[in-house]
Amino acid sequence: MKYRKLGRTDWNVSEIGYGMWGIAGWTGSDDEESLKSLQMAVDMGCNFFDTAWGYGEGKSESLLGQLIRANKSRKLYTATKIPPKNFKWPSRREYSLDDCFPPEHIQEYVERSLKNAGLDSFDLMQFHTWEDRWLEDDRGMNKMINLKEKGLFHAIGISINRWEPWNGIKAVKSGLIDTVQVIYNIFDQNPNDELFPACVGKNVGVIARVPFDEGTLTGTLTKESKWPEGDWRNTYFVKENLIPSVEHADVLKPLVPKGMSMPEMALRFILGEPTVSTIIPGMRKLNHTITNLKTSDPGPLDQDLMKKLEKHRWDRKPQKWSQ
Repeated sequence: MKYRKLGRTDWNVSEIGYGMWGIAGWTGSDDEESLKSLQMAVDMGCNFFDTAWGYGEGKSESLLGQLIRANKSRKLYTATKIPPKNFKWPSRREYSLDDCFPPEHIQEYVERSLKNAGLDSFDLMQFHTWEDRWLEDDRGMNKMINLKEKGLFHAIGISINRWEPWNGIKAVKSGLIDTVQVIYNIFDQNPNDELFPACVGKNVGVIARVPFDEGTLTGTLTKESKWPEGDWRNTYFVKENLIPSVEHADVLKPLVPKGMSMPEMALRFILGEPTVSTIIPGMRKLNHTITNLKTSDPGPLDQDLMKKLEKHRWDRKPQKWSQ
């Protein structure tokens, strides 16, 4: 496992981190299997774990706390997210700070997350939705700074809405945040336009999420793919999303080098972007954890393949189903 600095925090975090939504918020999750997968990640050198209150209403945070207590001799970086007060993802332009992150709500859910995990502090506390317009009301950031000064967490971050990397640039340039979590993958390359340069300028750490485009870039989805009732993916992969997503993925398949899987290619493409500090694929299965973490060893793809994949950028706009 290789490590990179997470912006101005100066933390050395694993290039491949661990996204913990799937172990609590998707169907088919099993706590025993999840804990084995988490421990395997630690044993392989992963030291960055990203969760949220919204992942099973604290269940994922609880599993993270168990992992931390089982590895007291190792420094594992813990990141979680405060849910918006209206519990609506993503945020929308009309939502105010009071709708989503009034100061008393921030305090309540920081304390809830600490209790769920059984921790005295988190390393990183993030807004789970974000609107740059909220900077005009300084009560939210002031509360975060106050809680950070009290030692409840050590860095402040934002998680940017799907396909809206522009909606975080002001926060980066404000100098008030330490990290940005954004979707970045073979299809979603638009953070390169303005967001990443702003992050470099302010030394803000970048956490790349959704490296497999919610599964499309694993190459395993078909136009007939379905999931159990209640699974979030049924509401995301509606017909008008599933069909073009599969078609875009199918075009990529001939580019996968011999001896390499499509997921490996997807992760190593992101490793080729130096602005990214860590990638957080969602992992539930032990074999997926092992396979994903191993991609740090060979590192980025060769430049010829990188250039070919850059041509597969797919600029999309948020839809009612895009959450």
